[in-house]
Amino acid sequence: MELYCLEDFKVEFEKLKSKKSYKTIEQELIGYFFGKTPEQLYSGTRLNHSVDAPYIKKRLSGRGGYRVYFLLVIKNDSLYLMFIHPKTGPQGSDNITDESKAYLYKKVLACIQSKDLYKLTLDKPNTKIQFDRLDSV
Repeated sequence: MELYCLEDFKVEFEKLKSKKSYKTIEQELIGYFFGKTPEQLYSGTRLNHSVDAPYIKKRLSGRGGYRVYFLLVIKNDSLYLMFIHPKTGPQGSDNITDESKAYLYKKVLACIQSKDLYKLTLDKPNTKIQFDRLDSV
């Protein structure tokens, strides 16, 4: 499974990671998304009705954890992280608006087509996420 993300996701992730309240964010993402099959990533609330490319809202780390929005493209064995936000703490919010969800979906489709994405990999000890611009990979 190849993991990619939008610029929006990278910016929000780095902002949250720098805050003490959200120090677990990187390990939560590594634990849930890396080294998984598409079948293992199906859990969460589907925001569309596609079987081949479900748009999923997933809660990580229980009720007070994080909410992640992603597109899982089965035929390409690819996952596109679109946005993340904490549920609690100083930056916490309950949910994003339906308009924001629609905007992210349209944006990820455009970014896939234009290859305006980051590819996510892990460092050698598998403890840090590395972001490489797709055009530089």
